[in-house]
Amino acid sequence: MPLAVYILGLSVFALGTSEFMLSGLLPPIADDMNVSIPQAGLLISAFAIGMVVGAPLLAVATLRLPRRTTLIALISVFGLGQVAGALAPTYEVLFASRVVSALACAGFWAVGAAVAIAMVPVNQRARAMAVMIGGLSIANVLGVPMGAFLGEHLGWRSAFWAVGVASAVALVGVVTRIPYIPLPEKKPQLRQELAIYRDRQVWLAIVITALAAGGVFCAFSYLAPLLTDVAGLDSGWVPWILGLFGVGALIGTTIGGRVADAHLFGVLLSGITASTVFLAALALFASSQVAVVALAFLLGLSAFFTAPALNARMFNVAGAAPTLAGATTTAAFNLGNTSGPWLGGTVIDADFGFASTAWAGAAMTVLALAAVAVSLRLQRGGDGVSRSRLIAKSAAAGTGSAAAGTGSASGADRAVPAPGATGPETPADCVRSQGA
Repeated sequence: MPLAVYILGLSVFALGTSEFMLSGLLPPIADDMNVSIPQAGLLISAFAIGMVVGAPLLAVATLRLPRRTTLIALISVFGLGQVAGALAPTYEVLFASRVVSALACAGFWAVGAAVAIAMVPVNQRARAMAVMIGGLSIANVLGVPMGAFLGEHLGWRSAFWAVGVASAVALVGVVTRIPYIPLPEKKPQLRQELAIYRDRQVWLAIVITALAAGGVFCAFSYLAPLLTDVAGLDSGWVPWILGLFGVGALIGTTIGGRVADAHLFGVLLSGITASTVFLAALALFASSQVAVVALAFLLGLSAFFTAPALNARMFNVAGAAPTLAGATTTAAFNLGNTSGPWLGGTVIDADFGFASTAWAGAAMTVLALAAVAVSLRLQRGGDGVSRSRLIAKSAAAGTGSAAAGTGSASGADRAVPAPGATGPETPADCVRSQGA
């Protein structure tokens, strides 16, 4: 892996910490802002909504801008958003700061993913994305528990200040280590990039990603009150159990990133099935402290085991438009991160209790499994052939050169795209030629 990919993973650590740390800060934020826990939970949805809207908008807006400059600008805005959140005098201001931070975060994810994919061969896409997602996993191992710890001892605002500092460190890394990446000789055309949305496999990938992510975070977003109010654990245990979720996420990302390139559909089916089982078990055994602790780890493992495959799948079916592919993946994940907490808050407000969020999440992952089955059936039925022709045609129009087939897919569960779906290999060659 090029060093720049690891720098992107470091930046994602700051982004991910901000995105997920509120799961351990909802009770103190609710008390300080004089709102209910479900209302505080909407701050998680606010961030996710900003990601859903911001990813495609910023991808389009920055399509012809230098990638390195775009990354510098976005991580700077994100850091300022954390400062605004730390100083927020009211719930409304805090809500707005989350949306602004999310817009910058979305843009960084979309552009950063395209940069990472461009710097590696086509058969290492899942591994490159695993490095970036690894930053998210480490955020769950260290950042989120540390945020909960700071919130417990120094107030929730201190967690926002800490993420602001982490963003400044990431900014230094991007400025000093991300190489200049030349744009294609022929500038990307928005109409040609948007051609990927004529492919039903792209829409299936969006649905699968949103439902798989939403199911897990429907329960994870309310894990802190479930641990204290249902399982009866002291609030001091919350950071440690959130960290355990992160350990599972880091292990899952590592394993998933190594096997998804060769067995993409196998990873999707097994990972989402495991998440469904663990969510159902969490609902059934929510009052058992031992069970809840073990299931927190297992949920992190299964969710992030699936994540590299979800990312790679989108780049495979939308490889002719790598920036929009990254933006679409980001939007899809955060569509799940929006709908999941919203659904969880809805069942809590309906007096079904905190454990019911796990049942609601399991329902979402079951639907995700159904969508995977449809996608696999279409792939085996020859849908992938028409898809690759569409992508090859779009890529040829967008870059001015016909992509030679370098993929080596030999089965429906391969992450390597069919011949013609090579997408961003030309910028990858440019970057590698500079020794990046």
